[in-house]
Amino acid sequence: MRALTGIAPRGGYPAQLLAVSRRALAQLVRSPSHSCRAEAARKLARHSLWLSAAGAALVIALMVGFDQAEILLMPPRGTPSLWPIRILTDFGKDEYVLLVLGAALVALALVAAGLHGSRRALLLGFGTRLQFMFLSVAVSAFVAEILKFLIGRGRPFVGGKANPFNFVPFDGTGAYASLPSGHAVAAFALAFAVSALWPRLRVFMFTYAIVILLTRLVLLAHHPSDVVAGALVGTVGAMAVRYWFAARRLGFAIRADGTIVPLSGTVSDRLKRVARGASAP
Repeated sequence: MRALTGIAPRGGYPAQLLAVSRRALAQLVRSPSHSCRAEAARKLARHSLWLSAAGAALVIALMVGFDQAEILLMPPRGTPSLWPIRILTDFGKDEYVLLVLGAALVALALVAAGLHGSRRALLLGFGTRLQFMFLSVAVSAFVAEILKFLIGRGRPFVGGKANPFNFVPFDGTGAYASLPSGHAVAAFALAFAVSALWPRLRVFMFTYAIVILLTRLVLLAHHPSDVVAGALVGTVGAMAVRYWFAARRLGFAIRADGTIVPLSGTVSDRLKRVARGASAP
């Protein structure tokens, strides 16, 4: 089935829904084909290494010199006037972000199954971008959950004191799941993903991510080093997912020097090119 032939696809609606879903999954696991993917992989490794080294140094510095002082400055947990912050912080909760993106993907598949030709192509193209955003958050959140379990850092005042060195590795409970911040992971992964696709939204998206980060501090859910670590995990995770898509010619192009950029051209042209890639055998 070719999305751009203009010929109505065969089979009933259930068959078309299955075909759309299978094609959406198949494009993600097909062999990488971009000729410049090796250069992009080297650049990803180099940037990830530098970011991780700088981030780790900053996390340690905050843990030693700032975490305890910062949490003592915050209002007591449960302060009634903080209810707007408690609402705002949920916009960075990874479960909610993934639920919204997942629901959008399902809705898109349901609509695309009833279309054909260029209209289906446009939806498939946008669906590939939704897949990228969803996986950027999902992969980053999965890595964060593993780190939380391994590190087992206590949240502020767990144990009764503002102790930034309260660690119980492999505890697995919410009280000892402070590092990295899951909200910061989701917010920065989403901010990077959206900015990678639509660079003009970069300022808005990273402002959103920073606001989510600050809400976690005000609510005494995390130490400053936790949210910095979360921002690092979310950014590097989304960078890795972007490489995965670019290497398969999905939504991104790779320049000769290994730089990954969103597909050029008009929105319609970009989506059609993504759809052609998605529908390739």
